[in-house]
Amino acid sequence: MTPAPDRTHRTAGARPRAVPPTVPLMVPLAAALTVVLALTGCTAQGEPSETTVDSAELPAPALEAPSDTEALSGAEAAPLLPGPAQTGPATDQRQLIEEQEEYDDSPETPFQDVATSPLSTFSADVDTASYSNLRRQVNQGVAPEGVRIEELVNYFDYDYPAPDAGAEHPFSVSTQVARAPWNPEHQLAMVGVQATEAIPTSEGNNIVFLLDVSGSMDEPNKLPLLAESFALLVEQLDEDDRVSIVTYAGDNQVVADSVPGSEHGVLVDHLRSLRAGGSTGGAAGLRTAYELAEKNFVEGGNNRVILATDGDFNVGPSTPEELTELIETERESGVYLSVLGFGMYNLKDNTMEAIADHGNGNYAYIDTLAEARKVLVDEYGSTMFVVAKDLKLQVELNPAAVASYRLIGYDNRRLEDEDFDDDTKDAGDVGAGHSVTAFYELVPADADGDDTSDDGELKYSDREVGTSDDFMTVHVRYKEPGGNETTTGTAASTEVEFPVGADAFTTTPTADFAFASAVAELGLIATGSEYKAGANLDAVQERAAGALGEDPYGLRAEFVDLVDAYRGLA
Repeated sequence: MTPAPDRTHRTAGARPRAVPPTVPLMVPLAAALTVVLALTGCTAQGEPSETTVDSAELPAPALEAPSDTEALSGAEAAPLLPGPAQTGPATDQRQLIEEQEEYDDSPETPFQDVATSPLSTFSADVDTASYSNLRRQVNQGVAPEGVRIEELVNYFDYDYPAPDAGAEHPFSVSTQVARAPWNPEHQLAMVGVQATEAIPTSEGNNIVFLLDVSGSMDEPNKLPLLAESFALLVEQLDEDDRVSIVTYAGDNQVVADSVPGSEHGVLVDHLRSLRAGGSTGGAAGLRTAYELAEKNFVEGGNNRVILATDGDFNVGPSTPEELTELIETERESGVYLSVLGFGMYNLKDNTMEAIADHGNGNYAYIDTLAEARKVLVDEYGSTMFVVAKDLKLQVELNPAAVASYRLIGYDNRRLEDEDFDDDTKDAGDVGAGHSVTAFYELVPADADGDDTSDDGELKYSDREVGTSDDFMTVHVRYKEPGGNETTTGTAASTEVEFPVGADAFTTTPTADFAFASAVAELGLIATGSEYKAGANLDAVQERAAGALGEDPYGLRAEFVDLVDAYRGLA
């Protein structure tokens, strides 16, 4: 398959784009009203007509290489099509979010005693939805809900070394330990997993767009933005790819079946002709999408359903539990799943995250066309192509160096320690060029402390406190996509381990460490963490501003501005 021009991950040599000066975070009231009235087809009396997405109402997106003045970040560029709710005061917006949006905030995990709990096990997470959703809420003047710290951190790129070409494993692991910025008595360990940027297949894509066209999508920042976002993705495809389109509302409809990816005009016309209306039978649409994906299955290729919705399912199975049960029956088919969230004020974040987590997929939230470009163009490879399946991490802490520890975030990604060796246990899939970052807050061990109990299975358990200078060992277990199955019918996994020695500690952490820890610190503040200690916005902003690096897409600079906006919520 001939690669499309921009199929690289953003760290894989994509052409940097200049970012214009920051614009105000909120669209002026009069301008927003004008755009909304024009695009929703309101009458003089303010009565909305049926939303129609066609080329007469929306200009084609700029699919050619962006100019040097193109805005690239969601906060710097106002939403492509501002929704009417943006015109209300912050108090009304807050009430709408509290009453209609749904989040599943998992309780944070406390510090663990290394003597009794030396292992920390969790699933990789490459979702980024929580950051772009937090950005949207803060820019609307609303205190954020549904904050998942790992998704804030993993939204950004870090300069981890990628595996060499032909490396035995499709990822590398980098580690660094420094003082915890919000608690100098503690240490902060950063673990970074960087996946290879090499696309694992040349057999083409078999993609099913599963698009929510129900009445809840009848807003300018939902269905119209969805259509233009997928138009960006279509431009990345060629004649070796096949695209099917399924829409769902009260029932579901196959709009296109295995159309060549090179038929850009045909596919974009389908997208721009979509109309919103009716109830939301998402489960039936999922079944139809999987059936199409399996019918058109490309052996050795990339087979994927991309679900685009606000998550507001209200017909048939609709709870996260019911939908994940459905998804789990389909994920062994070899068809992967991506979930793209759209819209506001009735966003069902908990449902979309559950679907992605249980369907061998990832979850991103699209609030602007710039965010769509980030996810579907700049990060095309990482969004579309899995290079390491069911990737789990298990960190073994050394009681000689660490008395207690806490994994920051990943609160709904925790696994039982025995799940690490269980190949039937599902975990997160990592795409080409993806990176996964995790932070551990460490309480240093007392050199005069007692020995820990003996356990022959553990690396450090038979060492006296003070005789080993390792902080920890990071164990990573993964499966190759389409790997060989065991006698139980489950693909076999491979384990790799990476010791973290005393030389990992530094008093001058890298810019990546400084910036990522600033993002994590904002997460501690936004979640009201019991363990935020001295975390404060001034420190977050100062550290992030001093660690912008090259920042070719302006996303780090945008974060610094976002901290200012968050400050205004106090």
